Amino acid sequence: MFVKDYNEIIALDFKFNAWAKYDDYKLDDKIPSIISNKLNLKTVLAEYNGKQIVLEGGSIDTNGKGTLITTEECLLDEKIQTRNPGFIKQDYFEVFKKYFGVSNVIWLGKGIVGDDTHGHVDDLCRFVNEDTVVLVQEKNSSDENYYLLNENRERLQGIKLQNGSKLNVVDLPIPTPVIYKKQRLPASYANFYISNYAVLVPTFNDPNDRIALGILSEFFPDRKVIGIHSVDLVWGLGTLHCLTKEQPSL
Repeated sequence: MFVKDYNEIIALDFKFNAWAKYDDYKLDDKIPSIISNKLNLKTVLAEYNGKQIVLEGGSIDTNGKGTLITTEECLLDEKIQTRNPGFIKQDYFEVFKKYFGVSNVIWLGKGIVGDDTHGHVDDLCRFVNEDTVVLVQEKNSSDENYYLLNENRERLQGIKLQNGSKLNVVDLPIPTPVIYKKQRLPASYANFYISNYAVLVPTFNDPNDRIALGILSEFFPDRKVIGIHSVDLVWGLGTLHCLTKEQPSL
């Protein structure tokens, strides 16, 4: 991950272990050092209690002002895809405070069904400005996402930001289930990518595509919101934000 330390960009080297699920990740884990060497960036090994911390960019989202949002399913599950065994919320708070300057952490419950990462927040809930998040919601009560998404919305009721102000929550639709070989895929409009000049949003040949693009356009008047066809892409169990990473500008 890249962060800005005063006027210098530094590379934070978190450990990657393929979402605590696969064993062919060793080359991937070398990427931070390869990039930092190539760009001549200072590298900081992200550690806690003497051990390198496992963390993926898709598991967190921040408003850039001291508040971070994540999920219990991804970071706290002790039985399935456990990233940092024994970690509790306070441990993560200390990590986020040290490396990201975070003073406020919002914990959601579960991520969307079909998410291979076991609860990445970038398929679920994203900041669109300092005090507003878009939260994926399912209107069909028979859908397996319905109750877990409603539970997350209930968690956000009354949530305060780092400055004590109320968090604004805007519903973002979810596309009709995308199924491949009988497997539900993590199709979500929340997996958008924000660049300096545009916001790239995954689309799925679904009636909700236009609705999602319209909602997001309201929050980015200075950027063009562009839908990118992602049905083929989501076969790889992720879309646009999953395959990109923001880098702060000087």
